[in-house]
Amino acid sequence: MRLRFVLLVLIAIGALGGTAALLYAWESPIPPIDPRSFGAPDRALVRRGASLALIGDCATCHTAPGGVPYAGRLAMPTPFGTIYSTNITPDPETGIGRWSIQAFMRALRSGVDREGRHLYPAFPYDHFTRVSDDDARALYAFFMSIDPVNSSAPSNALPFPLNVRLTLAGWKLLFLRQARFVADPSRDERWNRGKYLVDGLGHCGACHSPRNLLGAEKASAEFEGGEAEGWRAYALGRYSQSPVAWDEAALTDYLANGSHPLHGTAQGPMANVVDNLAQVDPADVSAMAYYLASLGKSEGRNKSERVPFGPGRLPQAAGAQAATPSIPSEPGGAIYATVCASCHEGDRPPPLGGARLDLSTAVTDDAPANLINLVLNGIPAAGASARPIMPGFGDVLGDRQISDLSNYLRTRFAGRSPWDGLAEAVAEARGGR
Repeated sequence: MRLRFVLLVLIAIGALGGTAALLYAWESPIPPIDPRSFGAPDRALVRRGASLALIGDCATCHTAPGGVPYAGRLAMPTPFGTIYSTNITPDPETGIGRWSIQAFMRALRSGVDREGRHLYPAFPYDHFTRVSDDDARALYAFFMSIDPVNSSAPSNALPFPLNVRLTLAGWKLLFLRQARFVADPSRDERWNRGKYLVDGLGHCGACHSPRNLLGAEKASAEFEGGEAEGWRAYALGRYSQSPVAWDEAALTDYLANGSHPLHGTAQGPMANVVDNLAQVDPADVSAMAYYLASLGKSEGRNKSERVPFGPGRLPQAAGAQAATPSIPSEPGGAIYATVCASCHEGDRPPPLGGARLDLSTAVTDDAPANLINLVLNGIPAAGASARPIMPGFGDVLGDRQISDLSNYLRTRFAGRSPWDGLAEAVAEARGGR
């Protein structure tokens, strides 16, 4: 009888606990609106919202290759499975056309859609929770002003129990801290504006910070570097591996133009970020750079006084005859002399001249992912921009050759030990092409 009583008590406790968890996880739907009731948009508010959407990089995640902007369907691989972005055009059936401003704000800040379903944190609401009411209204006005597109996202490919959205309530309990941005009164207005954009809509830490086993950012390691779509998102501030310390001027130039002679060219996911930032108010970009520069300077080797072209070799005097380069004996050295030196040695400016490899964070970083991606895929031309361009060598060089070349670059130009596991990293990167 006693055992039976104990079992009944445990079952009751379990049932109560399960009911409490369900009640905590449950979110009620917000009633739909009639799209016709929205009225004529405030053009100034829409323009502001369009600029904020660029800072938030919204189109990048909500646009599939070859698809209509903001119509969703982009496949986003994660360590837990594939998530597809949703349609955020004002289509009443498949988009947000029936969403009220209250529903939009709840999704933005709490990660819950109009129907009460928890959203996966691939949508960075843990950053967007800092967005002000005024900016949320401007974003809503912009999205409700664009052309509606009927487009449904495919079903996410996630294993059980991650495919049960109620489980996300537990993730939020652990990691979501809902709080609006509060300005630091000890700092000036420009610094606070930059921090608001970097930490909020810009969600820079989402890529530039490491994540734990549950996919949440490690709050204790903010801006210490992370992973994004097979690329390294470099550490920022005092944790940067850049041979030359970043300053405000370099950050402003890089964010606005996508390239800087002492820091290279934005590639991978960062290429979309800078393409978007090139279209926003320069004052906002400047404020973001101002804040990022305040994070502290790394122990960068101060080479900024040297010329930005070639691997530390001064430009030839006019009319001087070029010396015949010797072929290095190290593994990878002959490959460098054959396919790299003609651009990376000398004084040709971009786009024809290669970046100085002794200033490349891809060479000095603790992980080889970005250097491998650059060797495999190159750097495509960016319209009429004077950014550097580079051919990809993935179809020319084999995995062993890329490994030898990468470690040659690392030991020669960074003066560091070869990377461990480089062959596996090359094979993995090639498989993702």
